[in-house]
Amino acid sequence: MLGFYNYTVWLTYGSLVSAVIGIFVSLAGHGHPYIGAIFLLISGLCDAFDGMIARTKTDRTEQEKQYGIQIDSLSDLVAFGVLPACIGAGLYKASMIFDPPQDPCLVARVPYPVYVGIFVIYVLAALIRLAYFNVQAEAGCAAGEKVQKVYYGLPVTSSALIFPTFLLLRHLICADIAIGYYAVMLLTALAFVCKFRMRKPTLRTVLIMVGIGGLEFLLILLVKYNGFRAF
Repeated sequence: MLGFYNYTVWLTYGSLVSAVIGIFVSLAGHGHPYIGAIFLLISGLCDAFDGMIARTKTDRTEQEKQYGIQIDSLSDLVAFGVLPACIGAGLYKASMIFDPPQDPCLVARVPYPVYVGIFVIYVLAALIRLAYFNVQAEAGCAAGEKVQKVYYGLPVTSSALIFPTFLLLRHLICADIAIGYYAVMLLTALAFVCKFRMRKPTLRTVLIMVGIGGLEFLLILLVKYNGFRAF
């Protein structure tokens, strides 16, 4: 069989599986963006540790290492590029439905093609960043450079915290600010491709972010199943 299937890639595969499920759930029926956000958080959790686990296998061949780099980026494009866009599409669909009936929110007053354009820009920005990152990583390896300790631009994996946070904000301020999700998408897309420096997170920082993601996971479950209006 083609490919590699040892434990170093299991979390990457798991992130992709979670993302694909999240895409279908987000777009199902009248839209279920909050459930989609749960799968986005799961993908983020998998991504937080896949590299660490891969590096524990010290006898990896160069082919295994390159394979791991490539599938990580491909998985990230689906999980943190396509899935957030589908959550946005699910949010648009869900915002058309109100119980009890009320005036349409702002998101309903903007033509859907505008949002499709935003989704395209966001996914394209994620693709460009991931492809550029891979090219730079390969060039650095070929030159024998050490692993850099900084990122240039916002990592696409940050979407695993950005968008669930925004969805929770809709309930904390007791207002339907769904249209703001698309503004956040545009700003995040811009941050993906802007060349500013960010220090790579330490293990402690990663654990803190995982803790924040876990809290968001629990809060979204609370919002979804404890009587709050959510989609």
